[in-house]
Amino acid sequence: MGERTPQQVLMQIVLIGAGRLATNLAVALHQVGHDIVAVYSRTMQSAQELAQRVGACPTDRIDKLPVRADAFILSVSDNALEDIARQVVKGREEQIFFHTAGSMSIDVLAHARHYGVFYPMQSFSKERLVDFSVIPLFVEGSDDQTLQTALALADSIKAKVYPLSSADRQYLHVAAVFACNFANHCYALSAEVLQRHGIDFRVMLPLIDETARKVHQLTPVEAQTGPAVRNDMNVVTHHLDLLSSTPWLATIYEEFSKDIQRTALTK
Repeated sequence: MGERTPQQVLMQIVLIGAGRLATNLAVALHQVGHDIVAVYSRTMQSAQELAQRVGACPTDRIDKLPVRADAFILSVSDNALEDIARQVVKGREEQIFFHTAGSMSIDVLAHARHYGVFYPMQSFSKERLVDFSVIPLFVEGSDDQTLQTALALADSIKAKVYPLSSADRQYLHVAAVFACNFANHCYALSAEVLQRHGIDFRVMLPLIDETARKVHQLTPVEAQTGPAVRNDMNVVTHHLDLLSSTPWLATIYEEFSKDIQRTALTK
């Protein structure tokens, strides 16, 4: 069990969800001493796997969850959140509820009296647990009691916490899709080009790592390199010719090049 400060208040927590984010969050909270009393998942196997890691009671039935706890944390898919929230809140309206979804409004939990958002902005996997002390964690509360509970939970796992409204968090989530999901898809496109010519994608890893390191010291615009930003149109044209047999890749390449040039002009 991790160390805790004298000021830390340990809480009883019910976790709704057993996916990648839920797993990382449950383990982090458990390690600093919080009591994960129950874990819900649509499948008992998933609930049992996470519950075993954090000493919780697993269930695949919402009606079997505790009626009271210091915090109920919903970490489920966005398209399931509203329906599950309605079921979980029923009969527990006086409890404190949080969801962990970056793109969903705080109001999806408005059936409760006390509700908020506890959104750690990171890409998660079950196999590789993250260090929450280096993750920005965005919180919101419907009232001061809820906000203070969110801040206390964030402080207990030493997260870098930022209060942020639902309206602003929507734009944060859009930006995260560009920085993470779209960037990763570009890796997939790179791998596709290489695979067609028998080249191992791993040769790209030093380049990817250095590109990521540079934006710790430079703005993304300052760190930009390549033929488009240099306006080497002969290279750009040649690359488009090479991609002519895969028109979707040629279109993506051309549009990215145009936007790199547009961005460079606004520096």
